[in-house]
Amino acid sequence: MAAQEMDNSTTWGKELWDQFDNIATHTQKGIDFIERFGGFIRDRSAIEVEYALKLRRLVKNYQPKKSKEDEENEFSSLIAFKNVLKEVADLAGQREVVAENLQNQVLQGILLLAKNLREERKKALNQGATLTQSLHTQIGTLDRAKRSYEKAFREAEKAIESYHKADADFHLSRADVEKQRVNMNIRNSQSEDAKSEYANQLQITNKQQQQHYQIALPEVFNRLQELDEKRTRGMKEFIKRSADVEYEVSPIIAHCLEGIVKAADSINEKDDSMIVIEKYQSGFQPPGDIPFEDLSKPDPDAANNSQTHNSSTGLNHMTGKGTTKDKLKKRVGIFGIFTGNKKILEACINVKNNLSTDGLKEDFSDLPPTQRRKKLTAKVQELQQKVAQEQAASDGLMKMKGVYEANSMLGDPRTVEEQLNESVNRLDRLRHELLRYQKLLEQANNQSFIQHSPQSNRVIQNGQRSSRHSNGSSNHENSHEDNGEDHPDDAGSLSRSASESSVQQAQNGLNINNNGSASPESGLGTSHTSLPGSGQGSTNEQPMNEEFYEADTPLGTCRALYPFDATSEGSIPMSEGEELQVIEVDQGDGWTRVRRFSSKGWEEGFVPTSYIECTLYA
Repeated sequence: MAAQEMDNSTTWGKELWDQFDNIATHTQKGIDFIERFGGFIRDRSAIEVEYALKLRRLVKNYQPKKSKEDEENEFSSLIAFKNVLKEVADLAGQREVVAENLQNQVLQGILLLAKNLREERKKALNQGATLTQSLHTQIGTLDRAKRSYEKAFREAEKAIESYHKADADFHLSRADVEKQRVNMNIRNSQSEDAKSEYANQLQITNKQQQQHYQIALPEVFNRLQELDEKRTRGMKEFIKRSADVEYEVSPIIAHCLEGIVKAADSINEKDDSMIVIEKYQSGFQPPGDIPFEDLSKPDPDAANNSQTHNSSTGLNHMTGKGTTKDKLKKRVGIFGIFTGNKKILEACINVKNNLSTDGLKEDFSDLPPTQRRKKLTAKVQELQQKVAQEQAASDGLMKMKGVYEANSMLGDPRTVEEQLNESVNRLDRLRHELLRYQKLLEQANNQSFIQHSPQSNRVIQNGQRSSRHSNGSSNHENSHEDNGEDHPDDAGSLSRSASESSVQQAQNGLNINNNGSASPESGLGTSHTSLPGSGQGSTNEQPMNEEFYEADTPLGTCRALYPFDATSEGSIPMSEGEELQVIEVDQGDGWTRVRRFSSKGWEEGFVPTSYIECTLYA
C-alpha cells in the first residue's frame, strides 16, 4: 500500500530494478549507522551520569564544615557559596534526568527500530532472492527448450536433405527412398514439437520476467526503500528527541543559574565586615600615650622596690630555671608563692579547669569583654527558652493532675506526681542557673568599657616591663600609701580575672592559715607578700586580697604540648593537653608565665616556652 502511494518515477523498483545487491548493501549500512547512533546516545548518557556524579562529589568535597559559631555569624560570602553548591547539586540532578531520558526515550527507541528494520530487511531480501531464483529457473528451462528446438531443427534439416538426395538417386530402391521420407517426416515432427515447447517456454519466461521486473521485484525494492526511509525518518526523530530532552531540563538549569547569580548578588562586603567586628571585637580601648620617664630624677617607687628587695631574706637565690638575676625584681613575687608545702602543690596539679563543652569557662571569664557579653546573652536566652519549655511541660502535668483528681475515671493522679516532681526540680535548677547567668551578664554590662587591650597594656618604666591594670594606670600609681612597708611588684602578683564572678571564685578558693598568712594553695607566698603593717599573726587580709586581684589581664591561652614536672622554685607543673592562661610572654629566657584556676584557687608559675603552644588575643 505504501509502495502504491510512492511516486512511480522515484521508486527504487523502477529506477534501481537491476541493483538488487547494491540495495541490499545500502540498507545494511543504514541499519549499521542507526545502531552506531544508538551507541553514541549510550556513551553520551554514560558521560552525563559520570558528569553528574563528579558534580555531586565536587559539592560534597567543598561543602563547608558545620560550626555552631559559624552558624551564628555566617558571612554573606559563605552563605552565597553554600547556595551555589545547592544549585550545582541541582544541576547534577538535571544531568541525571537528561541521562535517564536519553536512555529510556532515545536509546531504547533506536534499538527497537534497528531490530525491526533488520527483521523487515531480512524478509524483503529473502523474498527478492526467491523471486530472482524463480526467474532464473524459468530462464534455464527456456534455454533448455531452445537448445532442444535447435537440435531438432538441425536434425529435421538433415533428414530433408537426405530424403531429397535419396529421391534424386536412381540407384536407390523405392524402399530406401520411402525410408528417408519417413525419417524426414519424423524429424520434422520432432522439430515442430521442440519449436512449440520452446515457444511455450518463451512465453512463460517472458511473462514471468515481466511480472518479476515490473511487479514482484519492484515491490520488494519499494519495501526496502520504505524501510530505509523509515530508518532515516527515525534518525531525524531521535536527534530531535535528544534535543527535546535537553529542552525539558533547560528551564530548571536556567533557574539554577539564576540562583547562582542571585547568590552572588547576595554577597555584601560591608555586612561581612560588620560580622568580623561582632565576632572579634574585644571591647578594650586603645592604650593611652606612654609617659616620658626622666631618668635623671629619682623614682621613689623604684627606691621602695629596692628596699623591699633588700629586706627579703634569702631572696637572691630563689630564681627559676633560666631566669637571670636582672629579672628577679619583676618575678620575685611569683617565685615566692611556691615556698610552701610542695605536697599540697602537687595535689593541686591534677585539678582541671572548670570548662564548658566548647572549651571556655562556664562564666566565659577568659573571653574579652564584648565577646563575654555576647556569650552570656546567648546563654541567658538559651536558658530562658529552656525555662519556658519546662514551665509549659510542668503546667501541662499540673492540668493533667487536676483533670485526674476531678475525674478518677480518666486516670490516677499519682501516676503524674513523680513526673511533676522531676519537672519542678528541673525547673528550679534551670531558674537558678538562669539567675546566675543573669547576674553575670549584669556584672559584665556594668563593667567599665575603658579597658586596654592585653597586648598593649604594658609600658616600659625605668628600663623594665611593668603591667598596667584595666583602668590604664600603672601599679605604682595604684599602690597603697607607702608607710615604709613592703609592696610586691606588680609582675609578681596574679592576674585579675576578666569578671567579678571569677574573682569571687578565686576568693572562695583562697586558703588562709590560722596565723593569718596565705597558704601555698592560694598562690601567695608568706615571705614577700605580707601586708604592710601586718605580722605573721595579723588577721586583716582585705588589703592582701585587693593586691592579689589587681593583677594582669590574661594575654591569651596556651596548651601544653608535653608534660612538665616542676623541679625548681617558681616553676609550675602541667600535664599534656592542659589549657592555661598566659599572663606574661617569654622575655628571652625560655620561660613563660602562666596561671590556672583549680578548686584550691589560682595557681601561677613559669613553664618552658618550648613545651606550650600559645594563642594570644588579637
